Amino acid sequence: MKRIFFLLMLLPMLVLPVRAEPIRWVDFQVPYESLKCAMDTDIATKDQEKHISWIDTLALAACRTGGQCGLASVRKAVADLKGDKPPQELLGELFKYYAYYHEAYSAALGGLLGSYAIEKDGVWVADYGLKAFSPIAAGYGYGHCDDFGAARSFGFKRKHLGHDMMGSLGTPIVAVEGGVVEALGWNRYGGWRVGIRSFDGRRYYYYAHLKKDKPFAPNLKEGDTVQAGDLIGFMGRSGYSDRENVNNIETVHLHFGMELIFDESQKECNSEIWVDVYDIIRLLDSHRSSIRDGQRLYPYRDLDVEEYPR
Repeated sequence: MKRIFFLLMLLPMLVLPVRAEPIRWVDFQVPYESLKCAMDTDIATKDQEKHISWIDTLALAACRTGGQCGLASVRKAVADLKGDKPPQELLGELFKYYAYYHEAYSAALGGLLGSYAIEKDGVWVADYGLKAFSPIAAGYGYGHCDDFGAARSFGFKRKHLGHDMMGSLGTPIVAVEGGVVEALGWNRYGGWRVGIRSFDGRRYYYYAHLKKDKPFAPNLKEGDTVQAGDLIGFMGRSGYSDRENVNNIETVHLHFGMELIFDESQKECNSEIWVDVYDIIRLLDSHRSSIRDGQRLYPYRDLDVEEYPR
């Protein structure tokens, strides 16, 4: 009788799905040339019978290279995906890594490519392609290098978990991707900063060291919904101070960061997943938002988002 009772208690546990542990670490090392090749293939095959997603391409290449994704491996992945064999057959034993890379790259790149529309002369024109924008508005120069992981010492010794883009004071800063403003105000490290969560909840964008006295776009506030390319603030050198509105950063620049979130417990903790966005920024440089008198010139709409938060 006890055995029957035990089996009855165990049965629901057997039929309930087992929840996989969320990804805890992503080492994003996809070079610009590989990103562009995979993206161009995705765009070129969008209306073909076999659409080759850039996420599928990069995940396949990553399994073969341990995440290095050199251009040759990406080109081979494209050629293989044009054939009839599925990833499982193409990879054999390496297929056990495919789900991880596919989810990781979907989180990092999922909001950058897709369907969008721009309004010109009162007419909405739909298209498919790169729908995210460089954080630096069109017509403004900047300099940068791959400084992710460099040493920082203010407050405590730590690694730089973002990407610095050097420019001129007051340069308009725009939202790379649409989403909801989760943070806006002063941070002792980042100075005046804006934090925006993507609509799918997987990416948190951090824009820091904004301009003293005039850091944010007019009327921007926490809880607002912004579109990709919307003006959110102005480049400065604020930060490194417990007192608000202080310029303690030596060089005018934007600190731009991307945090990946696979589970809400990862949002604010000691094991946040920040990724190196240097090559992503290089890719986005070809897509700049035009800002004039504090407004974007062409209204924009992300067509992949069915309903925006209010």
